[in-house]
Amino acid sequence: MARRRQWLPALEWLRSYNGRFFTEDLLASVIVAIMLIPQSLAYALLAGLPAEMGLYASILPLLVYAFLGTSRVLSVGPVAVMSLMTAAALGPLGLSPSEYMVAAMTLAMIAGALLTTLGVLRLGFVANFMSHPVVTGFITASALIIALSQVQHLLGVSAHGYTLLELLPSLWESVRDINTLTAVLALPTLLWLFWSRKGVARVLTGMGVSRNSAVMIGRISPVVAVVVTTVVTWWLGLDQRGVATVGEVPTGLPHFTMPSFDPQVWRTLGGSAVLIATIGFVESISVAQGLAAKRRERVDPDQELVGLGAANMATSFFGGFPVAGGFSRSVVNFDAGAATPAAGLFAAVLMAVATLLFVPFLVYLPKATLAATIVAAVWSLVDLSILRHAWQYSRADFLAVFVTITLTLLMGVELGVASGVLVSLVVHLYKTSRPHVAEVGEVPGTEHFRNVNRHQVQTYETILSIRIDESLYFANTRYLEDIIYNMIAERPRLKHVILMCTAVNEVDMSALESLLEMNERLNELDIKLHLSEVKGPVMDRLEKGHLLSKLSGNVYLSQHQAVEALKNIT
Repeated sequence: MARRRQWLPALEWLRSYNGRFFTEDLLASVIVAIMLIPQSLAYALLAGLPAEMGLYASILPLLVYAFLGTSRVLSVGPVAVMSLMTAAALGPLGLSPSEYMVAAMTLAMIAGALLTTLGVLRLGFVANFMSHPVVTGFITASALIIALSQVQHLLGVSAHGYTLLELLPSLWESVRDINTLTAVLALPTLLWLFWSRKGVARVLTGMGVSRNSAVMIGRISPVVAVVVTTVVTWWLGLDQRGVATVGEVPTGLPHFTMPSFDPQVWRTLGGSAVLIATIGFVESISVAQGLAAKRRERVDPDQELVGLGAANMATSFFGGFPVAGGFSRSVVNFDAGAATPAAGLFAAVLMAVATLLFVPFLVYLPKATLAATIVAAVWSLVDLSILRHAWQYSRADFLAVFVTITLTLLMGVELGVASGVLVSLVVHLYKTSRPHVAEVGEVPGTEHFRNVNRHQVQTYETILSIRIDESLYFANTRYLEDIIYNMIAERPRLKHVILMCTAVNEVDMSALESLLEMNERLNELDIKLHLSEVKGPVMDRLEKGHLLSKLSGNVYLSQHQAVEALKNIT
């Protein structure tokens, strides 16, 4: 029985909320907020936006998702890939700073409206068109571009572009302008961030700290880098000696703003918003479902669309940009013991407090530190082994992954992911247009039928048993006809053709017409067409299409019954 939809999932966990949940959620929220502060600042920088917008984008989405989302641990806010896609979408438009910020908010608005609409209409299945290999390949290529794009901030130079073809020449031209102080500050910061991931945990574990606590402390190590480099920059006056810093930013909580509702702007940003929404949802639902499975909890994909969409729309009215569920933050939230989405509520409050108290110190925060934070965060997303695994498993999947990675690196994130999806669909259509069709025979002493090319089976000269391993639709009916007619031509004594329909879940109208025509042609050759193991819904369709009433042969419950009934009939 279908489960009744809960439009406000918060009502479920609020009914049973207690003191133990409060303690667990509060502790998790503190750890997540500490981790989120440097990440939100860094991802705003990556998106080409003022640092405070990263903080703004980390408040409202957490609040909204806590009430509308179904995952108890997903942490919604700025993420690296979404930030890169925002920059790639807006960078080439040549906008002024104020126009750029409005455009970023508008991207969040369009993406949020799309996600919410899909969720209300229960169309979460559209995300299934993004295959896992394509998503992995896209994220890998995006992570490489993100890391390379931050080299300019690590070296104190200026570069531009969102592809290898743009970034590499730009960086090469600016090498002579390297700021030594920036590089000297960035290198130990980067080394610390990479080492601290596991090194801090090893040191603390050796000192007697529990494994979980040690790992948790190691994951919030970027805060140490932010504090130390900010103090060093202020103490030594490095901002006066060429080290780029975040600079002065507006203080206070995010105030109400308006994204653009100009139809021309929506048309310009619409394509980018669709890709951002798709990638954001796929990334978020993957994280949410993976963590939910560890606790034997349930995540509703359609309601996740609503929660994520509402979070994006909310942030678009309060100075934010596109957001999604972050993998690293959600894992930390999970490991820290978050019991309910209230952890997100508490984290949002803590982020609001941080926005009020922390902003004045951003004036001395080096951009090199934020760049190092980005590089360290995205490096774990690089998974080039997907190429080897795809090659070993399926050449078709390898093609989709290779095209996605190559075009993302060379032509940009939007073309890369769009091409990956297109290749995946083309490969799927190609596979289903040439379904696996096998002649089967009965394994002696059993009622099982197997491929004659793989097993020692019993067959009969007057019977051709064919197993169809795919649903039948307009793209594969001609291929199926050709195979069957070729098999018939090689059997002069043939009297019966049995289509074993175990794997046939659907027969469209084109396939129905093809079966009717095949039935007539075989009947003219004095060969009867039979069906076996037809599923109920398919049987209903065939009956409505009048195939069963015109069938020259019979329909059998099993392939064994069909062969037993026909083997002695000549």
